[in-house]
Amino acid sequence: MKKGFTMIELIFVIVILGILAAVAIPKLAATRNDAKVAAAVQDVTTAINDIGAYYTAQGSFGTNKEMTNVDMNGTDNNVTTGFDYMIDSQACVNFKSADVNASKDGKITVSFPSATGSAVCGLVQDNLGAKDINKTYSFGGRKVKF
Repeated sequence: MKKGFTMIELIFVIVILGILAAVAIPKLAATRNDAKVAAAVQDVTTAINDIGAYYTAQGSFGTNKEMTNVDMNGTDNNVTTGFDYMIDSQACVNFKSADVNASKDGKITVSFPSATGSAVCGLVQDNLGAKDINKTYSFGGRKVKF
C-alpha cells in the first residue's frame, strides 16, 4: 500500500485554505486603512503643534515645509494662501489663515473640505472630530491671553 494523500483530501485542504483566505484578505485591507487613518490623525495633530511652535518662535508664518516636517504630499504654500493635508490625491484637511493679517495675528483655521472622494479621508475627518479640530487656532504673539 502506497503512502500519500488522496485527491479528495487535497481538495478539502484547498477548499479550507480558500475559505480562510476569503476571510483574511478583507480584514487585511481594513487594517491597512486603519493604519492610514491613525497616521493621518497623528500627522495633522503634529502639524498644528509644529505650526504653533514655529509661529511662537519666529513671530510669523512661513511655508508649510519651513514650519513642519509633516508631509503634505507636495504642497508648499504658506498659511496665507493655504495648504492641504492630502491622502490618496484627496485634500482631507485644509490649513488657511484666519484673515488677511495672518502673519501678524497668529491665527490659522483648520477645516475639512466639504466634499471628499476618499473613504480614508472620511474616516480621518471622523476621527479628528469637527468639534476638536475644525476651528481657528491662535498662536503666540501680542494677543496671547493668560
